[in-house]
Amino acid sequence: MMVSGQIVCVTGAGGFIASWLIKLLLERGYFVKGTVLDPNDPKNSHLRELPGAKERLTLCKADIPDYESILHAVKGCSGLFHVAFPIVNDLKRVMEAAIRGTMNVMNAAAEAQVKHVVFTSSVAVIHMDPNRSPDRVVDETCWSDLNYVKTILDWYSYGKILAELTAWEMAKKRGVELVTVIPSFTIGQMLQPYTSNSALHIIKLLNGWHKKYGNYVQGYVHVRDVALAHILVYESPTAAGRYLCLGTVLHRAEIAAMLLQMFPHYHIPTK
Repeated sequence: MMVSGQIVCVTGAGGFIASWLIKLLLERGYFVKGTVLDPNDPKNSHLRELPGAKERLTLCKADIPDYESILHAVKGCSGLFHVAFPIVNDLKRVMEAAIRGTMNVMNAAAEAQVKHVVFTSSVAVIHMDPNRSPDRVVDETCWSDLNYVKTILDWYSYGKILAELTAWEMAKKRGVELVTVIPSFTIGQMLQPYTSNSALHIIKLLNGWHKKYGNYVQGYVHVRDVALAHILVYESPTAAGRYLCLGTVLHRAEIAAMLLQMFPHYHIPTK
C-alpha cells in the first residue's frame, strides 16, 4: 500500500498503544490526525516530540461521545484507528464509550467515506467464559460470556465486549470495512509521561503491594508489536475479521522470578 501523503486518524492519541501507533505511522510516512480531549494538555506533549510530528501530526480536540467532534477529525482521512476507550471500572463511562462512542466513530467513518477502520479490542473480549472447556484453545473465534462478566462487576471488560459487538454491527449496517486487533496484556516502554494501567501489576509486584502472586497464566505482548499489528492489518488488502495479538504466555511465578533476578533488593513475592 502506498502511504505517502495518506491521512489517517487515531482516536485516543495520547494513550499507551495509540502513542506507539502514531510513532510507527509517522515513521512510515503517514499524515496523522490524533484525537485528544485537550491538544494543549501537557500530557500530550510527547506526541509533538515524535519524529515527523511537526510536519505530519495534527492533534484534534475531540471526544468520542461527541459526534460532531469525531466527524470533524475523521473528515479527509483514508483510514481510522479507533483506539480510545476509558480504562476504568465505571459502568456509566464505559457504556457511553462502548455504545454511543463506538456508534459515533463508525457513523463518522461512514459519513466521511473512510475506506478502512481498525478497531482496538482486548483479550478481555475473548477469554472470560467459565463454561468453556479447558481443552478448548482460546482464539479469535472466542467471545467472553457477557452475563458472566456482568456478574463479576468487571465493567471495563463488559464495555469492551459491547464496544466490539457494536463496531461489527455498525460496520455491517453502514458498509464500513472493519478489522479488529485483540491485544493480550500489553507491556513495554511508555512514550506518554504517565504510567499505563498495564504496567501497574508489574509495579505492584515490585513495591510490595502483592504479598503473593496469583496461580494463573497470562498472555503478554509488546506494545510496539501491538501498534505494528494495527498497521499491518490496515495495509493488507486481504485482512478481514479479528486478529489476536499475543507474544508469549507466562505464569505469574515466571514473572516474579524474572523481576527478582533483575531487582533482587525489591520485596517481590516468591510464592
